[in-house]
Order: sequence, then structure tokens, then C-alpha cells
Amino acid sequence: MYGSEEGRNFDKDIARSFSQALARGKYIHSIVMHDVKPDKVDEYVELVGQWYPQMAGTKENRVNLVGSWRTQVGDNDTFIHIWEYQRYEGYHVSLHNISEHPEFRCFDRKLKSLIKSKKTSLMQEFSFWPTTPPRRLGGLFELRSYTLHPGKLLEWETQWRRGLAARQEVMEGVGAWFVQIGDLNTVHHLWQFANLEERKTRRDKSWEVEGWAETVYKTVPLIQTMQSRILVPMPWSPVG
Repeated sequence: MYGSEEGRNFDKDIARSFSQALARGKYIHSIVMHDVKPDKVDEYVELVGQWYPQMAGTKENRVNLVGSWRTQVGDNDTFIHIWEYQRYEGYHVSLHNISEHPEFRCFDRKLKSLIKSKKTSLMQEFSFWPTTPPRRLGGLFELRSYTLHPGKLLEWETQWRRGLAARQEVMEGVGAWFVQIGDLNTVHHLWQFANLEERKTRRDKSWEVEGWAETVYKTVPLIQTMQSRILVPMPWSPVG
């Protein structure tokens, strides 16, 4: 209630920016989506499979590749890449260094001939869910994307912070981010499963864990749209 200790603490959270209140703050992440021409997929895989690990492996670029995936269900022939930067300074340094690479113009020209469209958003991690480091567990991934009603991000974070403990008892999480530049009011969650049958089993078990049903009940009204994509990791993906 207004004037209570709880209310005063809530006001303090509102007074801070969303990035301060919600984000871990250590990294900036970008999510890049390439809609590839169906007859150019093999060329795309060869081109990006050489260039991306090279750029991520150059220490001066100050960027890490979290992972690269191809969509198996939903948005076919779409490839999704998540990059990690040391805050915005690292993002600017990375883009500058890569654009100055002697092979960049050739790569960029070739890439543009292989794709129909490209979309990039800049995101931050939720403070309660750091992005996983490189690992190779195998299986497939699910990227769940939510468009929230404007002004509901803080409420979403509050409910998900409580519900995540229940979800992580039965599911393997990779990361959770909210978009700061690009598709605003968008939240992405990435999960990993052995296969689709395990996905079904794990999701069913979530409902048996105390607190998960309440999280769903309180977050569903905050959502405008939601999308699920099933992804398979590319051979060069650090998280796979």
C-alpha cells in the first residue's frame, strides 16, 4: 500500500531506470536473426561458420559468441546468433574492429547476397539469470519470445524471479534477456532439451513444482504476443 515500507521500496525501484532495476549490468547482448534464401543455406553455413568463430576468437574485438542456431520449427531457414559484449563500450569497439578487418567488405557483400532480411536487437540479461558459459550438452533448444504490454516489464521480472526457481528444478536454462534497443517490450528465454519428448516431459513436471502455476497465472495477462522456436545448434556454436 501507498506509504508502507513495501510501497516505498517499490517507488525506489520505479525511480531507477529499468536497466538498473532489472539488468545484471555486466554485459550487453545482441540477438541477430538472418532469414536465409532457401537455396543459399549451404553457402550461408559455410560463410558464417568460418567468419563468426574467427571474429569471436580475435581478442581485440572484445566480443564473445554465445551461440548460433538454425530454426527447426517456426521461421524455417532462419538462423539466430547471440553475441556478448562488455557493455556498450565493448559493443562499439567490436563493431569498429570488425568493420575495419580487411576481409569484412567481402564477407558483408557475400552475406547480403545470401539472406532475405536481417534483424538485430540489443538486450540485457535479467539480473536473476546470468547467461550460461560455453558448454556442449547436445540436443535442441527452445527460444521463447514474449512481447509484453508497455510498462509491464518490471512486473514480469518480479514474477519470473519467483517462478524461475521452480522452473530450473526440472529444466536446463541458457539465458533470459530483455530488449533495450530494437523490438522493445520483448523478452527472450532460451532453454535446452535432449529432444522434443524430453521438452514435453519437463514442461509437464513444471506444473508439479510449487510456485510455477502462480507465476503463469500472474504473467499471462502481461503478454501481448508469444512465440516459440525450436532450434538446433550449429557446429561452431559455443553453447550446443
